[in-house]
Amino acid sequence: MERLQNFVNGELVAPRSGRYAPVIDPSTGEAYLEAPLSDAADIDFACRSAREAFAQWRRTTPGERSLLLFRAADILEAHKEQLVDAESLNTGKPRHVMAEEEFPAIIDHLRFYAAAARDLRGLAAGSFATGYESLVRREPLGVCGQVAPWNYPLNMGLWKFGPALAAGNTVVLKPSDTTPVSTVLAASLIGPLFPPGVFNVVVGDRDTGRALVDHPVPALISVTGSERAGIEVSRAGASDLKRIHLELGGKAPVLVFEDAHVDTTAEQIASAAFFNAGQDCEAACRVLVADAVYDAFVEALVAHAQATHYGPPHDTRAVYGPLNSAAHLAKVEGFFERLPEHAVVHCGGKADRADGGYYFQPTVVTGVRQDDEIIQEEVFGPVVTVQRFSSEAEAVELANGVRFGLAASIWTHQHERVLRVTDALDFGKVWINCHLVIAPEMPNNGYKHSGNGNDISAYAIEEYTRIKHVMSYIP
Repeated sequence: MERLQNFVNGELVAPRSGRYAPVIDPSTGEAYLEAPLSDAADIDFACRSAREAFAQWRRTTPGERSLLLFRAADILEAHKEQLVDAESLNTGKPRHVMAEEEFPAIIDHLRFYAAAARDLRGLAAGSFATGYESLVRREPLGVCGQVAPWNYPLNMGLWKFGPALAAGNTVVLKPSDTTPVSTVLAASLIGPLFPPGVFNVVVGDRDTGRALVDHPVPALISVTGSERAGIEVSRAGASDLKRIHLELGGKAPVLVFEDAHVDTTAEQIASAAFFNAGQDCEAACRVLVADAVYDAFVEALVAHAQATHYGPPHDTRAVYGPLNSAAHLAKVEGFFERLPEHAVVHCGGKADRADGGYYFQPTVVTGVRQDDEIIQEEVFGPVVTVQRFSSEAEAVELANGVRFGLAASIWTHQHERVLRVTDALDFGKVWINCHLVIAPEMPNNGYKHSGNGNDISAYAIEEYTRIKHVMSYIP
């Protein structure tokens, strides 16, 4: 069986642990290759390599870093078919979705970071105390330890290393143990562009991630993952006063007011709910609907859910593929095993192990209450709950009534309402009459238990820098 390798210090290397773990094709449930199960020795090698490389990399000009990142984007684009095949097989995503929607965005984001490398902003120099001249230097942090998730392996991996490298840092990136393939492939393609040790990828499990967090070299740890992972990383990083950057879970409220067009809105929300099998922290998973259009909306949403087709990567009709793993499928099933009697499942609600794959049917649930588990906890599957509201104030109260604060959307044509409700919503991103639309120029931050920090936009570059005040005496 083919074996992946780590990419450390400018080359592909076997794990020093000598250990490997199977990688499962989620559309069949069968192992098709092996990936490193790296340990603390592998992390130490990567961190030491990154620290040595930082001494020179930090002194490169923004223009030099920008050029290398543009070249990296060109190389990835030239290998589109290979990368799409690798990630589609590893995640089970429909290949046409990966090729037509996700991959172009990956290249677009990397090119944004390449351009943003040359636009590091700060306060103007000047005299702020009589007889003294001040300026502010913006500097890279050093070695950045990064942990990427399994739902968008290459895309969110790039959200990590793109801004970090653009700002002049070196990187040790750990992809998810279930979906490392496209990240390792990308590293093998673009890693040689950079000086050895600048960009490193170490594959492994949670223990590998813990070794990275615990290692004394990284100045910053950036994690996209679960709420549990964020809490664990925060506790571990606190012992060494590391800077911690977290992009965690979400429970996006979707507020549908009485003036929204019912069928068009239901269709768009279904698309934003079931994309990537709902395995998205910003998925349109929690719909709140005005009394006046509630019944008609539920009917339309159920119809669109029932028309949503899922299947393996080669199925050109598939909107989404399998869930990530057998364990994650069992987790989603558990919500329905524990579903209270007052909840009504209009469609779906069951797993589908067609050909051994980890599929879950597109699902719409009504009759749920605000304190129900399925409302308060992140399901991370193709599951939509629908609740009704009778006033704008109640809609906002229900929307904010969870501990997550990543993203929300509002569906209305009343401008004054948009202004009021966006101000009242306790979420880092709010879409108006759309959902899951992302632009690399705009931030992507969460509030509350959805974490802190940014992976996108010029704000992401700032996350990977520190500022230094330099004051000079003028005789």
